[in-house]
Amino acid sequence: MRLSEFKNYLNNVSEINIIQPNGAFVPKHFHITEAGITSKHFVDCGGTLRTEKVMNFQLWNSNDVHHRLEPSKLLKIISAYEKHFGSDDLEIEVEYQNETIGKYGLANNGGNLALLAKQTDCLANDNCNTPQHKNNFVTTEFKTSDEICCSPNAVCC
Repeated sequence: MRLSEFKNYLNNVSEINIIQPNGAFVPKHFHITEAGITSKHFVDCGGTLRTEKVMNFQLWNSNDVHHRLEPSKLLKIISAYEKHFGSDDLEIEVEYQNETIGKYGLANNGGNLALLAKQTDCLANDNCNTPQHKNNFVTTEFKTSDEICCSPNAVCC
């Protein structure tokens, strides 16, 4: 999801509900502790220089279970972000604490937001002779880890 899509979403909802890849909801009392730009400059395994730049939100759950981040408040946070970083329509990446800080994509999943698990991939398949594969991700349907990793068509086993 790009920033423009996210702002449009926030302008059309009365509350923010976020579903994790495992199907559980992020607790409604989450906070946005950071909004910024994350850029990555790297060389892939084929020797190609690459740059990635995303708009980053960090979600955090506190002991304040009565706190609720309203869409209008998040739009104010985005406005402050844009004053400092500009209004580039970047892809959004969300950091959320699980066993460690996880990085997720974001999508509209029928009115709720969905954290989308990110995957590593070889960016130089032609140089590495790795088999081409197609990601089988569905943003509107969540599967258990057993269904994802142990099915005959799974790409992770």
